[in-house]
Amino acid sequence: MPQDLVSVPEVAQILGVSIQRVHQLLRSYPDFPEPEAVLAVGRIWKREDIVAWAESHPRKPGRPPRG
Repeated sequence: MPQDLVSVPEVAQILGVSIQRVHQLLRSYPDFPEPEAVLAVGRIWKREDIVAWAESHPRKPGRPPRG
């Protein structure tokens, strides 16, 4: 059985964010999972790694207040 691999659009769907936000998360969180591979079409991850990361980083609804 092949591994369940996901690309940026699927990561966005799993996390409930935009594709642009996924790219921000990649830059902002050093513990964001490393991709399994980087292909010509982009990065791919194991679905289970993304789900585990999301569970360890609960989302807070809405934007944070401006400081």
